[in-house]
Amino acid sequence: MGAAAADRSGRERREAELARRIGRKAARRAKSRREGHRRAWFGLGMFGLVGWAVAVPTLLGIAAGVWVDRRTAGPYSWTLMGLFLGVVLGCLNAWYWVRRESRRE
Repeated sequence: MGAAAADRSGRERREAELARRIGRKAARRAKSRREGHRRAWFGLGMFGLVGWAVAVPTLLGIAAGVWVDRRTAGPYSWTLMGLFLGVVLGCLNAWYWVRRESRRE
């Protein structure tokens, strides 16, 4: 194979790769234009979902901790433990929902 043929082969491969990349970008842009309005609402909905997914377990943990603190006397603050446990469970819950929704995309 001559140098000219090798150069032509390399150029053709680069051009084919460039055409594939341009095609992928054009497809993404077209999809974005079709679903553009939906995307904004989807983002706001996901923001609300994450907020509630963390807030509800946190508030339930605090409420349970306050209830235990009022019933028992001890050296530990059950309210703080409930807060911590609620935040951890809420973050795990939010992570689950975000991961589930991102798989649908």
